[in-house]
Amino acid sequence: MAPRRPGGQGAFPVPVEPPMAASPEPAQLYAALDLGTNSCRMLVAQPRGSQFHVVDSFSKSVQLGHGLEASGRLSRASMARTVQALQICRRKLDQLDVRRMRLVATEACRRARNARDFLRLIRRETGLALEIIEPEEEARLAVVSCAPLVTARTEQLLVVDIGGGSTELVWIDLSGVPCSDRARAIMRLHAGFHPTGGAEEPAKVVDWISVPLGVATLNDQFQDVEDDAARFALMSWFFEEKLADFSPYNASQPREGFQIIGTSGTVTTVAASYLGLKRYDRTKVDGLRMTSDQIDGVIREYLSLGPEGRRNDPRIGRDRHTLIMSGAAILQALMRIWPTDRLSVADRGLREGLLYAQMSADGVLEEEAC
Repeated sequence: MAPRRPGGQGAFPVPVEPPMAASPEPAQLYAALDLGTNSCRMLVAQPRGSQFHVVDSFSKSVQLGHGLEASGRLSRASMARTVQALQICRRKLDQLDVRRMRLVATEACRRARNARDFLRLIRRETGLALEIIEPEEEARLAVVSCAPLVTARTEQLLVVDIGGGSTELVWIDLSGVPCSDRARAIMRLHAGFHPTGGAEEPAKVVDWISVPLGVATLNDQFQDVEDDAARFALMSWFFEEKLADFSPYNASQPREGFQIIGTSGTVTTVAASYLGLKRYDRTKVDGLRMTSDQIDGVIREYLSLGPEGRRNDPRIGRDRHTLIMSGAAILQALMRIWPTDRLSVADRGLREGLLYAQMSADGVLEEEAC
């Protein structure tokens, strides 16, 4: 299990979709790129008041971590797919003349023995300079990006970010923060997991962990199990075992004021399936609250469909059908052991946190009133 470490950076207000207008000034544009184990994703945005609006976006499944579990190295094929995706990102950045950007890589590059050589290849082929960030920074960026979804009633908060190669969990105590200031207290964690200074009571990070299992790596470990239902059950229990040391509170009884926020493609796909969306709609998914029974119902439907049915289900999508059950196994394990029967769905995460961190550091965002 990966060690826990204190630290932090990042936050973001809810992004607003771009209006049809003249092209923004290049100096006003910021970019954030997240190269994960399964996907390459980028956002280009412009600050507006205390928020930002998205000017352009890109997302591509590159399966960078394919075969990494067995070999410990990034394969030539996965690196070639990734470079092709990054060349598209480079063209977008050039077309918009973006001058402020942060481009990061996560778990696959943290684990691969040839990651440094790969980053040099990216720099040579695309001109993009990517950096590998540590799990603790990835965790905090996910936390602060979810701040707008924190309710005034929340006293204990668990933020879960299910990635392709790892899953980050952060437990935050908000019981000493005034109800009206709880979301803002989460935002202030961009200064670190141990905020200091100021008269306001800070949010307190009780514990955090980065589990080196995500939708791709967990799927790889159990791909030799032929029975669909058996594979799902094994993945779920295996993931739960990795959380044995992450228990700041007794989770055996329901707790008032406890909130789980889940951010990942798995969580948003399950939400879209529950809503019956054949075409994804962020406005309907982001902020949705689902009960454990509703989540279990979607997962049971996935199992009844089988691999072929999931492949052809438009709610899941062809880029996600092979990994949805490993993600669902992680999600079910989390809902099984924590003291709540509801999950808040967040369509936001690392890219948004990276954008907010840059804009905040540059002082281009207005302070949002309580």
